[in-house]
Amino acid sequence: MNRDEIYRRLNDVFRDVFGDGGISVNDHTTAADIDGWDSLRHITLLAAIEDEFDIEFSMGLTVRMKNVGEMADFIEEETR
Repeated sequence: MNRDEIYRRLNDVFRDVFGDGGISVNDHTTAADIDGWDSLRHITLLAAIEDEFDIEFSMGLTVRMKNVGEMADFIEEETR
């Protein structure tokens, strides 16, 4: 799966989880950039991403990821 496809699908997930059709994430997007992205919403978001891409984030990875780009990197690796 290429990066453009990953971001198309990630944007759909983010829009659904946050209820905001205007969200557009990129490599540098962090929780500070999106209203309502708190720890509880983060769990919901990760579960939705796991479902969308049929992957599983480890606990260690979830706390190490600093931005959406790192999420996309992991998804890219897992979906090759």
